[in-house]
Amino acid sequence: MTQTAPLTISVEPWDGPDGAMLRAAQQSELDVRYGCDDHEPGARPTAADSTVFLLARDSAAHPLGCGGLRRLDDTSGEVKRMYVVPERRGTGVATALLRALEQQARTLGWTVLRLETGTAQPDAMRFYEREGYQAIESYGPYVGEPFSRCYQRTL
Repeated sequence: MTQTAPLTISVEPWDGPDGAMLRAAQQSELDVRYGCDDHEPGARPTAADSTVFLLARDSAAHPLGCGGLRRLDDTSGEVKRMYVVPERRGTGVATALLRALEQQARTLGWTVLRLETGTAQPDAMRFYEREGYQAIESYGPYVGEPFSRCYQRTL
């Protein structure tokens, strides 16, 4: 991993313009990977059900990545919309974002984080496994979905 210039990670509104731009870029990338625009089981996250949304920015305030948390129950949450712009992958942005999300989850009193990714995202699966997430049986809306891969980490 090559470390680059300093970055800041801050809580931002779900519907802010930079977050919306990053989520749109993520969806476009996933549309290409999966060959369609209907590749997300379950309800898409919204401002109403997003507990926390974080943005990573470089020293010039350019958005580099994002990630959110959605409450599952009193002690657990789900990582949603984790994304880093392609030119900054492998530079530590994703790890910093994930650690910041985990800290937010601890602050909320959560002890478990779950997430879903897909078979067309082997890079995401490797990343989460490297960061200590364990593969689990599919949960919630992902049960029975052949392209879903679910992970969990005890905080």
